[in-house]
Amino acid sequence: MAYKRIGDMLVAGGYLTEEKLKAGLAESRRTGKKLGETLVEMGFIRQSDLINVLENQLDVEYVDLQRMSLPKDLVSVIPRAIAKKYNVVPLASDANTVTIAIADPLNFVATDAVRTVTRRKVITRLADAQSITRALTDLYGSETAEKALEELRGDESAPSDFQSVADANIIGADNENAAPTIRLVNSFLEYAVNQNASDIHLEPREREMVVRMRIDGVLRKVFNVPRATQSAVIARIKVMGNMNIAEHKIPLDGRSNIRVNDKDVDLRISTLPTVYGEKVVIRLLNKSSSLLNTKGIGLTDKNLKKFNALLENSNGVILIVGPTGSGKSSSMYTMIGQLNTDEVNLVTLEDPVEYNFDGVNQVQINEKTGMTFASGLRSILRQDPDIIAVGEIRDGETADIAMRAAITGHLVLSTLHTNDAPSTIDRLLDMGVEPFLISSALKGVISQRLVRRICPNCRESYSASEEEQSMLKLPYVPGRKFYRGKGCPMCFNTGYRGRTAVFEILTLTSPIKQAISDNAPHSELMRRIQDSDFETLLVDCQRLVLDGTTTLSEAFRTVNSTDV
Repeated sequence: MAYKRIGDMLVAGGYLTEEKLKAGLAESRRTGKKLGETLVEMGFIRQSDLINVLENQLDVEYVDLQRMSLPKDLVSVIPRAIAKKYNVVPLASDANTVTIAIADPLNFVATDAVRTVTRRKVITRLADAQSITRALTDLYGSETAEKALEELRGDESAPSDFQSVADANIIGADNENAAPTIRLVNSFLEYAVNQNASDIHLEPREREMVVRMRIDGVLRKVFNVPRATQSAVIARIKVMGNMNIAEHKIPLDGRSNIRVNDKDVDLRISTLPTVYGEKVVIRLLNKSSSLLNTKGIGLTDKNLKKFNALLENSNGVILIVGPTGSGKSSSMYTMIGQLNTDEVNLVTLEDPVEYNFDGVNQVQINEKTGMTFASGLRSILRQDPDIIAVGEIRDGETADIAMRAAITGHLVLSTLHTNDAPSTIDRLLDMGVEPFLISSALKGVISQRLVRRICPNCRESYSASEEEQSMLKLPYVPGRKFYRGKGCPMCFNTGYRGRTAVFEILTLTSPIKQAISDNAPHSELMRRIQDSDFETLLVDCQRLVLDGTTTLSEAFRTVNSTDV
């Protein structure tokens, strides 16, 4: 039977135009990714469109892996190396057949490999790529960790091969012959990346070392390491970060990079001596640029228009504000990505440099050598810049230099820690910046927070009471549907999976600038802000609640958060 190509199927089904197919094919050839995955990432089709075409055209049944509980003994059916290499998940088996889930039913190389290794007839089922990645991590990740721990317990005096760093940094590769410690560390690094964790905490306690991961902003305990193997695990991580494995009494910092399932991830490693040994925190930074765009950070509708309008300025200061962990860096890098062209000289000052951009001159802050934000900014101004991105304004000197650079014809992007957009003006005044500088240079302020998304696996509708609706100052509508998550294994029974940002964007209009220049009372400044088209975080939270993205309680928590 002759099968049509997936692109032709999508065009024939009305999901895609010929022009978008050509663009998708070009991007697919450039990145080496599959066409379907590329089209979804580019926003040309939805994942559900791809699944519908494959399911209907190829007559392959779709399975939702997020709703399935797969027995652990399935790992004996298909070896880990084969499952990982071809991205196939064993679903069931008997004496004659094995059923697998696969993202591309036309990948006959994968089905032939499974047929060869199992010596059984292969029945294919369709599943989305993201669910397959998570299922493989759940099935095979714990097996790898347990096997490595057993080997370490069996011979606790056995030396660990700490020198094979480069090969072991390719996480998820076939490293069955690697030292047990390497396989153990790799297993929870892979789990963290696949669960979109932002941090890994290895915390030594009296009887064991606990591994916790920050997922969707909340720390979750995922693993216990016996105290006897604690030193070997920490030594392995230190080697990955080019840190001194003989030093245990002072805090250390290191960095590394790993590759997990074709994702490049930077690791920022920090150690801290405690009474039970060294605590290690690993910050994970996914270097994939797929999320560093306006859609990825959560900008839509009116806020998207304001955001793009601010970037049309050729000079001035644009500030991104919010507490630590509110996604400011992602918004900053989204701006840099949009402004980075061959026609401009774009220079950044960062501490640390988190993402690398081709064509951008990125400078690492090093206060030990005197390279501070203030001194670096002065030096950049002698480099004929068009756009300057300053990682953070920490003092009045940096703020003053940034403002003066803006009024001399430069576009300056930076971040600041404040509660909301209007209070940014008060913060700048408090830092000693002259009112006339603020009114002349500041173009806009983007304030943001992160809210947890409702888990799509256990999402359910319900009718909220009048009291619940009033939490977000919504007019009471009897019977209006709201959404929440019941809790399931996929979301650790929290009802939430993933996060998105909520925004308030203040564009400085002439009346607002005049009030700042005149050093008008705060009440007058707020009146002029309210008279503009400014919308608070509350409005954006209401939108996300009404469209079923997040819950009333999560939005209420976010709106009432005052941590900075």
